[in-house]
Amino acid sequence: MIRSTAPATPGDALAGALTAEYAAIYAYGPIGVHLTDADRRAARAAEAAHRSRRDALVLQLSTAGGTVPADQAGYALPFPVTDRAAALRLAVQVEERTAAFWRVALPVTTGADRTRALNALTDCAVRATRWRRSAGLTPLTVPFPGSPT
Repeated sequence: MIRSTAPATPGDALAGALTAEYAAIYAYGPIGVHLTDADRRAARAAEAAHRSRRDALVLQLSTAGGTVPADQAGYALPFPVTDRAAALRLAVQVEERTAAFWRVALPVTTGADRTRALNALTDCAVRATRWRRSAGLTPLTVPFPGSPT
């Protein structure tokens, strides 16, 4: 998985968020394979949300003349995903890590970009909470989503 760092510009922050969205989309493949029913539907919805954000960021960065980071062919997962418990644990981590990139974007963006970053951070935090609930993890929420632990 990728790590967030403090960006120099709003464009850098959004490019970082884009790399996080790429990684999240990739991770939902192995996650979904080990889920069923409502959890699998939630994984599909989460992947679709990340794809939508990715598409919007690619369009925004490319039309603004910014650098659009390339997607990688694959991403290293933090642990093997071999069953439902591991898939749910990874889903929580994916949302927390993606939230971290959006949180980094907040102080350097303004206007619509800042609103987008806040909405994305909130969405990731809500999904992480739902995944924790499905996994039976406590606490269900964290005090400051996207903050380093």
